[in-house]
Amino acid sequence: MSDLHLSRIDGISGARRHFRYFDYVMVAFVVILLLSNLIGAAKQAQIALPLLGTVTFGAGVLFFPISYIIGDVLTEVYGYANARRCIWAGFFGLLFMVLMSVVVVYIPANPEWALASATYTIDGKQVTAPNQAAYYSIFGQTPRIVLASLIAFWAGEFVNSFVLARMKVLTQGKYLWTRTIGSTIFGEGVDSALFYPLAFLGVPGFTPHLVVTLAFTQWIIKTLWEAVLTPVTYIVVGFLKRREGVDVYDDNVDFSPFAKTQSL
Repeated sequence: MSDLHLSRIDGISGARRHFRYFDYVMVAFVVILLLSNLIGAAKQAQIALPLLGTVTFGAGVLFFPISYIIGDVLTEVYGYANARRCIWAGFFGLLFMVLMSVVVVYIPANPEWALASATYTIDGKQVTAPNQAAYYSIFGQTPRIVLASLIAFWAGEFVNSFVLARMKVLTQGKYLWTRTIGSTIFGEGVDSALFYPLAFLGVPGFTPHLVVTLAFTQWIIKTLWEAVLTPVTYIVVGFLKRREGVDVYDDNVDFSPFAKTQSL
C-alpha cells in the first residue's frame, strides 16, 4: 500500500485524529464479533470436501475470522491505539451479551410457554422441542466456554494487532499481505491455543489429543480463510486510506493493552 502517496503520521497523532470512517469500521467489528459468537457458536456444521472427506466444524468459524480481518484493517489504517479501543469495545460488548444471555435464560419462565412444544424443520425433517429447552440449547452456553471465549478473543486480538503494527514499521508499509496473514497466524494461533484447552480439556469425551486436533484444525481453517480474503482486505484498506488521506505508523506507541491514549 506504499504507492498511495499518503501523508505519514505517527501512532500518537493517529490516536488523536478524527477519521471519517473509523466509527463505521468499529461498529462492523463489534457486530460481527457478537453475531459470530451468538449465532455461529452453537451449531456444529458438517460438509464433504474433495480429498479431505467429511469435515465437522463450528459454524462460527465462517464468520468469526472476519473480525480478525477487520482488526487488521483497523490497525493498518487507523493505528494500534485506535484498534485497541475497538478490541476493548468488542470485549465489553461480548461480556454484556454473555451476562444478558445468562439472565434471560435462567430467569424463571412462564410454565405454559416453557413446556409448550414448538416444531422446527431441520434438513427437511420436523423436530419438536419444548420452548425453554430449545431456548437454552441456543443461548445457554456454559460459563466455562464463555470464559474461554472471552480470554481467547482478548489475547488473540491484541497479539494480532501488535504483530501487524510492528511488521508495518519493519516493512515500511510494503507487502501488506505479509502482515495481514502473518498477524493472523499469531493472533488466531493464540486464540485457538487458549480457547480449546480452557473450554474442553478434562471434559468427558474430549481427550488431550482431540483438544489439540480441534485447536490445530480451527487455526488452519481461520488462517486459510484470511489468506483467501486477502484481495478483499487490499480493496478495503486502499479505499479507507484514500478517504482518510493519511497512513499511520506505530513507531512511538505504548503497546500495552491497558495504556491510555497519549495527548498531543
